[in-house]
Amino acid sequence: MIAYQNGDEIALERIFERYRDPLYRFLYRYSKDEQLSIDIVQDTFVTLQTKKRHFDQSKGQLKAYLFQIAYRLMITKLNRRKKWRNILPFLIPLDKQEVSNVDRLTIQAAIDTLPELQRAVILLVYYHDLKQDEVANILKIPVGTVKSRLHTAIKGLKERLEEDYDGKGPF
Repeated sequence: MIAYQNGDEIALERIFERYRDPLYRFLYRYSKDEQLSIDIVQDTFVTLQTKKRHFDQSKGQLKAYLFQIAYRLMITKLNRRKKWRNILPFLIPLDKQEVSNVDRLTIQAAIDTLPELQRAVILLVYYHDLKQDEVANILKIPVGTVKSRLHTAIKGLKERLEEDYDGKGPF
């Protein structure tokens, strides 16, 4: 790690090769979600790159530092998913088998009916798991505008899907 902190990019590759699999196994055992685990491993090393100067060998081992980063990233993503699941349970099903293909098509059709700007916010937040400030940066709009578009889009989706299912469907 010291070599990497001093500018040796090959050292980062060695760190990645050494800790990628243990991090993945930990994350997968915890979350039981393969894609989430892969994403978090990648995010962990991106975070390491941006915070490489924060690592202090006198405070602990690199392995512990990486696991700490990975754990925090995972908890943040899982909490965000839980929040979204409470708001719109059909956007992030607990189990991929939970929502039928017909229901998925209905959900996609409802999303497709949203105005373009609301649809962009919904897709970036729910499907690409981006934070509101990241969405604001991508769309070049204030965070408050992201929040209001998200609120309006959620309201519209709920109304549309309640009409489609008339209270009898899985939503």
